[in-house]
Amino acid sequence: MRILIADDHDLVRDTLCEYLMKEGASEVKSASSLDEALNLCEEDEGFDLLVLDYNMPGMEGLSGLSKAIENNQGTPVAILSGNAPHSIAQEAIDRGAIGFLPKTMTAQSLVHAVRFMMAGETFFPVSHIVAQKKDNPVSKQLSKREVEVLNGLCKGQSNKEIASELGLQEVTIKLHVRTLCRKLDAKNRTHAAMIAKEAGLY
Repeated sequence: MRILIADDHDLVRDTLCEYLMKEGASEVKSASSLDEALNLCEEDEGFDLLVLDYNMPGMEGLSGLSKAIENNQGTPVAILSGNAPHSIAQEAIDRGAIGFLPKTMTAQSLVHAVRFMMAGETFFPVSHIVAQKKDNPVSKQLSKREVEVLNGLCKGQSNKEIASELGLQEVTIKLHVRTLCRKLDAKNRTHAAMIAKEAGLY
């Protein structure tokens, strides 16, 4: 796999390049700005993945992402960031990015994410998914445990399966389901799952 990493922080860029090479990338090139990255892409059309730092020169927010996607038809583009909120991560995906990579990821997790994207799959970090759920109006009225139980209901799991997955007693899950139904004004567990899905929580 041939990858282009664009980041204006030398340490971040060099560390990522070195680790990706060590983990099997056939070639990793780097750039310190969007313009430099686009020039490299124009000179060499053989990159399999382009990773852009959200805050580097030339990006101007996500307009740089749109420009990169437009100028590199067919080449997957991912966003790398150390502090962008989950709303930006979601917008990046909505604009066509194949992934959003927080700089807080471990090097090994980054490699897994890169391989995932190279297989054509969209990568979105679990931490940002959790943040989105916390901001959802439905989940705001629920405890963390209730959200976990509701997740099980949405997956069609039985109380026993949810209890096993969360390491709780089945009777505890029954109590949580009863509370969920009351809080969501749901007639039963199936209705509660439907309300959660319609609200975009799952």
